[in-house]
Amino acid sequence: MYKLLSRWREGFSAQGRLQRARNWLEQEGRAPQGFALLGRLAQDGMVAAQYQVARAYLEGQGVPRSPTEGVRWMHRAATAGHAEACFAMALMLLVDPPDGRGGDGLLPTALPAGIECWPDPVAATGWAGRAATLGLPDAQALYGYLLACGPDSVRDVQAARLWCARAAQAGCPQGDLGLAVAHLAVEAPGTDPDAVAALNRAAESGLPTAQYMLGLLHERGWGMTRDTGQAALWYGRAAAQGVRPAQARYGALLLHDRADGPRNMLMAETWLRRAALGGDREAAALLGDLHARGEAAIPADHEAVAWYRMAARQDHALACRMLAVLYRQGRGVAADPELARQWLERAAELGDVTAMSDLAAPLLAGRAEQATTTPALVDFEPAAQAGDPVAIFNLAVSLHAGVGRPVDRAAAALWMERAARAGVVNAAYWHGRMLLEGDGVAADPARARQWLEQAAAQGLPEACLVAAQLRLEGRGGPRDHAGALALYHKAAAAGRAEAMFSLGALYGGGHDVTPDRSQALHWFMQGAVAGHALAQLMAGRYLARGLAGPVDRAQARHWLEQASAQGLDAARAECAQLAGG
Repeated sequence: MYKLLSRWREGFSAQGRLQRARNWLEQEGRAPQGFALLGRLAQDGMVAAQYQVARAYLEGQGVPRSPTEGVRWMHRAATAGHAEACFAMALMLLVDPPDGRGGDGLLPTALPAGIECWPDPVAATGWAGRAATLGLPDAQALYGYLLACGPDSVRDVQAARLWCARAAQAGCPQGDLGLAVAHLAVEAPGTDPDAVAALNRAAESGLPTAQYMLGLLHERGWGMTRDTGQAALWYGRAAAQGVRPAQARYGALLLHDRADGPRNMLMAETWLRRAALGGDREAAALLGDLHARGEAAIPADHEAVAWYRMAARQDHALACRMLAVLYRQGRGVAADPELARQWLERAAELGDVTAMSDLAAPLLAGRAEQATTTPALVDFEPAAQAGDPVAIFNLAVSLHAGVGRPVDRAAAALWMERAARAGVVNAAYWHGRMLLEGDGVAADPARARQWLEQAAAQGLPEACLVAAQLRLEGRGGPRDHAGALALYHKAAAAGRAEAMFSLGALYGGGHDVTPDRSQALHWFMQGAVAGHALAQLMAGRYLARGLAGPVDRAQARHWLEQASAQGLDAARAECAQLAGG
């Protein structure tokens, strides 16, 4: 009898009526009645009922959905110190307003007290802190995360770790994830074993974000041995739960053989497509690469165009440049030079140094009339300041030639030296030339020769020619005719006619090289065929006089006439003498 009376009394208590309202709210036929009871309790000041009313409005349970009323009641309950309501306010303030600002989802013109804008991560941090202090583990994890990664005005890494640790101790997986994130916000990834252990616990508990992060640590070898097999395993788990970056990384790993299995092109493309269609621009660009290179399961140029365009529209610089290439070549789409130029310009605007170089090539070569873009568009300075070697070189050339900016030879010399020291072969050559000629920098033949020979060692024909001349003259260092001969051979092998002529002259005698007239004629003939006027003159002389074998007047006349046609008076005189003889 006592138990019966107790249950009867509880049914009329505030808590009893709250529980009855909740039960009715869950029953389809009685949900409106349940909401009505909740409303009366909320109006009477019951904070728990106010929270339930807010949820009912936000979810459309027992009452037409109204985000406006939902926010108002949630704010009221949170202000009264309801932990779950505080947590809900924090979560809502981290995302866009419910239903935007149109239709029946209009937020109040005057936002609740303390909310100046929406979303508002600073205000969200405040509400998360209230809920955390009230003992809600999920809120403690969120509060720790915001203290670690939120706006600068609320960041406190030490406090972040404390709150995340408290959430983790309460059995909240998000607390372990927060501990890892708090560590990653200030330390090199993987350097804290405790953070890695926390990330492992969060991943094992099924949190997809933790699984993705653990995949990154395994793939890149942060705090553990690099293991693409383990990376693929964790990426795969996160990908299956819809984590877009994990889908992209999983697809990328499946393109390559791994310790745990061979490449799987079809599966790789499947995951890359999911990520790309979900908005991942890196996945879209990678799909474009696969089709453009013919490496896709069923490669097609039109597919390359479609994927590159998807990434390019999200400002992926490389995709913009590759789209320009396809439009220029007419691959997968009708050739369109104008669209090719537009996409190349967009790539350059986004900082793609190769695109900048392509656009600037006519200008840097002194062919401004052939340029299809304005000099102002080609600005290498941001990429150069960031340390890109090619951009540094192109900036130096721009400053030297006055392309897109005033001529500044001194600044050009400084940037050229930086590019040379960064390993740009052309820059080593130009830096050597500038030192040799005192162009923007004090002349220094010794240093010039060092830089020119460094570029020559990398096979740059222009550098071989200048360095060889310095060795012949003994300028900037000792005379070295044998060394000059070797450099001329290297330049001649690259097709340089002037090197062929110089080889003929060296082998012809008068230098510190054993004379060999047959070799001299061979190289004079090579240079003559390549159109070098002096080589044509010398070939004519050798053949007319039989200096390296039998006389051949017909061939001699041919080469002397060729040299004469290029304006050599000596060839014209010898040709007349040959005809008179």
